[in-house]
Amino acid sequence: MITLRMPAERVARIDELVHAESYGSRASFIVEAIDRLVDALEQQRIDRSIVEGYTRIPPTPEETRWAELSGIDSIREEPW
Repeated sequence: MITLRMPAERVARIDELVHAESYGSRASFIVEAIDRLVDALEQQRIDRSIVEGYTRIPPTPEETRWAELSGIDSIREEPW
């Protein structure tokens, strides 16, 4: 269990969102908000790792060309 204090204005805003978005309770709203933040931070960490990897070992010109051609093929296959 975690106990925390929040300004009344923030609690009022949470209550508005709980009601407007049909959350069952403040707790369920706060748990979902924390889950979303944790997921976003984890995705940022993964993104940074990918960028670091490509910075450390950049793709070769052949790999870049293959990726470009693959992207073009994917676009052509779209049922616009």
